Amino acid sequence: MRKALMSRFVVSTFGVALLLAGVSACSQRDDARPKRSSDDSVPVTLAAVGVTNLDRTIPIVGTLFPKDEATLGAEVEGKVERTMVEFGDRLTNGQLIAQIDTTTYEALERQASANVARAKATTANAEQNLKRTRELNKSAIASPSELDQAIAAAEQAFAEVKAAEASEAIARLNLERSRVRSPFEAAVAERIANTGDFMKVGSPLFRIVNDNVLKYIVQAPERYAGDVQKEQVVRFTVDAYTEPFEGRVYLISPSVNTVTRAFAFGALVDNRERKLKANTFARGELILERNVSTTIVPLDAVINFAGVSKVFVVESGVARARTVQIGRVLGPGQEVLSGLRPGDKVAVTGQTRLFDGAKVRIQSLDHGNAG
Repeated sequence: MRKALMSRFVVSTFGVALLLAGVSACSQRDDARPKRSSDDSVPVTLAAVGVTNLDRTIPIVGTLFPKDEATLGAEVEGKVERTMVEFGDRLTNGQLIAQIDTTTYEALERQASANVARAKATTANAEQNLKRTRELNKSAIASPSELDQAIAAAEQAFAEVKAAEASEAIARLNLERSRVRSPFEAAVAERIANTGDFMKVGSPLFRIVNDNVLKYIVQAPERYAGDVQKEQVVRFTVDAYTEPFEGRVYLISPSVNTVTRAFAFGALVDNRERKLKANTFARGELILERNVSTTIVPLDAVINFAGVSKVFVVESGVARARTVQIGRVLGPGQEVLSGLRPGDKVAVTGQTRLFDGAKVRIQSLDHGNAG
């Protein structure tokens, strides 16, 4: 009996000890658990939406083509006697650059001139004979048939003069064409013919380009069709230079490409210093309007997700999500076309933790981003 009571006492004491140990462990875990703060606001840094005056532009890319370009072909048949220029050479308007069998065409021109002189002599003799026949006919010495023959001979001689003069004109034209000349001020882009080559009419001799003035041809989205006007300024750069270049719009396509939904326009670029080369790629912007009031926010304020751009505007300590339409990146700033008002305060830090209606705790306000 005594042993049983002792056994129960030991078991009971052990159970109390275990219970106290569990309570102590729970108390220690509760003490180790971090205490939840009553302040659940998100710390943010704010920046004021600014406004500045900037040019309204659209970005463009395109190619600089020569204003005038031509492949000069042989206008007469024959062997190339000589070429006077090489690729890269500068040409003046009318400059002689090649000769094609000029010896033969000079001889043909002299022959044609001689034929004209002979025909004119024959005509003079026929007219003199006609004059005598008419006098004799008045005296009834020459018959009417003889007079008719004299008239016909004079008319035939006159027609032969006209034919000879036409042949002479063709011979002179061929002689002139045998001397190949530049049709405009240009530079030789490629020399195709060589001395000794036999040329058929139309065979290419040279390819020349006028690079004093270039055409900057670009494509613009169709939504800008009403904005692009002649004489607007185009600014662009090329890889060869850091300095910008300018041109003015001089032609606008009347149609939109159904595949790209864009239309072409071109600007003339003065290249008298010849820094720019024809067929160079260029990127730049078309200035639609000067000194337009433009809304600017820091780049960090804009969040882009799934094609949607938004910012968080803080009002009375609460973040409000605003969907915005963005434009150009302007250094550390972002152009905003719609969705914000000047003076709005936008979050530039802590956006990843923000949601519409979130409470915020302002750490600082940056006034230097007002543009």
